[in-house]
Amino acid sequence: MTILGISAFYHDSAAAIVKDGEIIAAAQEERFTRKKTRPRIPANAIRWCLNMRAAAWTGSTPSYLR
Repeated sequence: MTILGISAFYHDSAAAIVKDGEIIAAAQEERFTRKKTRPRIPANAIRWCLNMRAAAWTGSTPSYLR
């Protein structure tokens, strides 16, 4: 089972993807916005996690990590 976990509306926003108990991707929103303690939906972190999940499923490396 694959789970997208989202932490929002409190202190630091973040997102993570866990598949069968293994962390596939995790990121805090401030990594992308450069603004600390923003209690909002972590859209950039979610997008990044979904891109990393797609890369893990296809076995490829995203171009920005090469």
